[in-house]
Amino acid sequence: MSQDFVRQLPGAGLLTQRKAGIGDVIHVDVPMLLLLLIISAYGLLILYSAVGQQIEPVISQSIKILVGLGVMLVIAQISPIVYMRLAPWIFLIGLIALVLIYFFGIEVKGARRWLRIPGITNFQPSEIMKLILPLMLAWYFQDRHLPPKVRHVFWSLVIIIIPVMLIAFQPDLGTSLIIAASGLFVLLLAGVSWRLVFSAIGLCVVTMPALWFVLRDYQRDRILTLLDPERDPLGAGWNIIQSKTAIGSGGLFGKGLFEGTQSNLDFLPESQTDFIIAVLGEELGLAGVVGLLILYLLLIGRGVILSVQAQDTFGRLLSGSITFTFFVYVFVNIGMVSGILPVVGVPLPFVSYGGTSILTLFAGFGILMSVHTHRRITL
Repeated sequence: MSQDFVRQLPGAGLLTQRKAGIGDVIHVDVPMLLLLLIISAYGLLILYSAVGQQIEPVISQSIKILVGLGVMLVIAQISPIVYMRLAPWIFLIGLIALVLIYFFGIEVKGARRWLRIPGITNFQPSEIMKLILPLMLAWYFQDRHLPPKVRHVFWSLVIIIIPVMLIAFQPDLGTSLIIAASGLFVLLLAGVSWRLVFSAIGLCVVTMPALWFVLRDYQRDRILTLLDPERDPLGAGWNIIQSKTAIGSGGLFGKGLFEGTQSNLDFLPESQTDFIIAVLGEELGLAGVVGLLILYLLLIGRGVILSVQAQDTFGRLLSGSITFTFFVYVFVNIGMVSGILPVVGVPLPFVSYGGTSILTLFAGFGILMSVHTHRRITL
């Protein structure tokens, strides 16, 4: 525990050993675990409908969820001190994995994003970097004066830019932006000057027109499609048009579970992955979507509470970044499907079909539980 934190505690002489509950004994936050289980079960139900009521994908997803829960429980048993000590080495390994993609990566649809572990599986190093980058930055700020000085902000931006650029050139702009957000959240939580924040925003606004010439053709096409999906209704605009049609046709209470037409008749592409919330909107309507959003908000709120209760700088910054990055996940996917953000290929957490993203998300919440349940003191 950092000394600056002890100095800031009112009545520090009254510190005593914290009474442990059952969740602390097994290093699990029970409210968070229940929310994760409910959301995952809700996701399996929607997935079952999205894949045409085929049981094989649901079984496959269930296995991934069980593996993710196991990973979360294992990670929660490890003290945050261990993560703090290993952070630089984990970050270095993550960077090496991102570099290896350019030499040994598996190319799918023109993008190299996966590495193959012989005889086991493929994995996406960029997904793991969503946890590694906040881990590294939290370690960097742990023993430094907060709010950070300009030179510390500069070096933290260097730490952020290196993995973000490696991922952006794969190319994977959506994931690189989320990883950049995970790092910037650490900076904001560290108390970076708002003058620097607004200066950075102004610089981004000024340079935004120049970025247009750096984007690839398909990335420009996505932005133009966002502004006017009807410009290419049978091509680039097809996904978003069909998605909005599905959501709009659901109304308040939907057409009924398993009764959606957009997904069952294959009008809606990627209905089991990126656009799965359109299936939810069509079949269960606004009520079904709001129900899922409430569960997400409860989970995010619980994450914020655990972050506030963290007892040192490392735990607060890491927990806060993981929580707010999860919010970005949800916001970007729903914004993409509803037509207010470009299509960037971000899955809906614990609902979209997938493997690496689920494991990463569960691992992140495992770290949150580790930080919370390994607390040592209370007032």
